[in-house]
Amino acid sequence: MKEAMYYQVLEDERVRCWLCPHHCLIKPGNNGLCRSRTNENGKLIACNYAQVASLALDPIEKKPLYHFHPGRNILSAGTFGCNLFCAFCQNYLLAHGNPETHIIEPGQMLELAEKSRNQDSIGVAFTYNEPVIWYEYVLDTAVLLKEKDLKVVLVSNGYIEKEPLQQLLPYVDAMNIDVKAFTEDLYKKLCKAGLRQVMDTVEQAAGHCHLEITSLIIPGENDSLEEIRDMARWLAGIDPAIPLHLSRYHPAYKFEREATPPRTLEQAREAAREHLKHVFVGNLTGTDNNSYCSECEALLIRREGYFTQIIGLAEGKCKACGRNASSIVS
Repeated sequence: MKEAMYYQVLEDERVRCWLCPHHCLIKPGNNGLCRSRTNENGKLIACNYAQVASLALDPIEKKPLYHFHPGRNILSAGTFGCNLFCAFCQNYLLAHGNPETHIIEPGQMLELAEKSRNQDSIGVAFTYNEPVIWYEYVLDTAVLLKEKDLKVVLVSNGYIEKEPLQQLLPYVDAMNIDVKAFTEDLYKKLCKAGLRQVMDTVEQAAGHCHLEITSLIIPGENDSLEEIRDMARWLAGIDPAIPLHLSRYHPAYKFEREATPPRTLEQAREAAREHLKHVFVGNLTGTDNNSYCSECEALLIRREGYFTQIIGLAEGKCKACGRNASSIVS
């Protein structure tokens, strides 16, 4: 365990956590909403520090990141807990359960990452559960990884305050941020959180690291084509080349409704493509998730599941028209 960052000591040994927008007021002996930060006699402790619940070598496309070192692998690590409360959580055993953990200190994670280079790994992704609530460990480990020229990836819900994000971003090479819905009412209903704070994170991260967005499309909740157009329009205002992954929902945790119909996802993709250059469909086999040149539409990267083949790129440019495509292979 390690003393947490970004908190304030109040009277009666209560503390206020300032890491994420929940701003939990925590009494002695209690945890914050994320379950990863506990008040011990007026000191906020990161009780998940170095506690690893899941560790695996994954294709980078599994994060999902399609335009960040395509075809490579990345060592992926997660702990327990989350600061959102999505009833449809697709990884609830880690986010809301009590998984077995093993201590892997930052230096040990660095050693594992360096050994993984032999398996075509580019670094470490903090993923599976929410890395924001693993903040101190992620930051300490990221500093070591960058010293060895290893990549740092966050797969996050983006629910973090601006100051801690600002401190972390210089050590982050890529983020995939999960935008759960695109109205405040739905965000509050589905996740007990706010959309505006997630939008702020996306806007803050853009330009500082490679950025891709995921949205799980849930029937009857966030599958309105107008809502998807609004999200795509907002992202395009930041950068129309930001990849958007529209993922198929499957029944999980407390949600029992049927999986998203394939037709819904195809319509959502077409709506998002009105504003964005690269829109992909996740959790659905048989769809075209290749990457094409935004200028001449030549095939640049072919994907079949997690098998990736770069075929239309040479020195960061489209072989067909010569357009700079460095953002696709960053």
